[in-house]
Amino acid sequence: MSEDSRHTRVDLTGQVALVTGGGRGLGRAFALALARAGARVAVTARTAEDVAETVEMIERAGGGALAVPGDVSVPDAVTRVVRGVESQLGQIDILVNNAGVMGPAGHDWNVDPEDWWRTFEINMRGPFLCTRAVLPGMITRRRGRIVNISSGGAVVRFPQMAAYCATKAALTHWTNCLAREIETHRVVALAFAPGFVRTPMGERVTGSEVPEETRDFFRAIVNEGRDTPIARSAQKLLFLVSGRADALSGRFIHARDDEEALARRAEEIRRDNLHVLAVRT
Repeated sequence: MSEDSRHTRVDLTGQVALVTGGGRGLGRAFALALARAGARVAVTARTAEDVAETVEMIERAGGGALAVPGDVSVPDAVTRVVRGVESQLGQIDILVNNAGVMGPAGHDWNVDPEDWWRTFEINMRGPFLCTRAVLPGMITRRRGRIVNISSGGAVVRFPQMAAYCATKAALTHWTNCLAREIETHRVVALAFAPGFVRTPMGERVTGSEVPEETRDFFRAIVNEGRDTPIARSAQKLLFLVSGRADALSGRFIHARDDEEALARRAEEIRRDNLHVLAVRT
């Protein structure tokens, strides 16, 4: 029996989810999946038209959604987004920190320093600001799940994409640190690598505008069938917010990881400190 055929249906009825970077690609797929599972979904991204389109897709499918455009790297914008969601949909139970950029592709001594640092502002500061905004409510209610969208780049070098890899490594380790701080409040934080998915961002790194080494690296993933179907990434997200993964709080989970094995091995994973960034000596 394949992993996909063993999925348990996830029911998120009554819960409110906020998805950042939800205007297209993986963020849109995550928002649609959460809505199909019964959650009321707030979608934010910088481009209002993209956010509105995602919300329209959710509503056409019979779900409830709210468009709240905003820039996750700007503190005031994050505050406005979270307050808007809470006032119109209710307290946020699920936060999916998906907004992110690939950053500059090239050797570090050639890329623009501002572009390099902007990657950190979006990929790392954005999740911090959004998490900081929703955590007080989650802590008060003693429930909540935060999923930070990481990447295989956190643990594997992507050629000439140092800024992106560094931000995802930082995000992954921060997730583990955060989880330890909030565990007594019964709030869960997980880092999730959705795999290489054929999205507009994925198309960029296989295009002619990136260095040849970068392009060839990602094209090989596609040509060899090692890319991840977007439906699988969305289904794995549902597993992470369903409650079945709560014992894995702080861990780095990949789309290819087997759900049943993760749930079965949770005690071992915690005991041996697995699925985290660590130096083995």
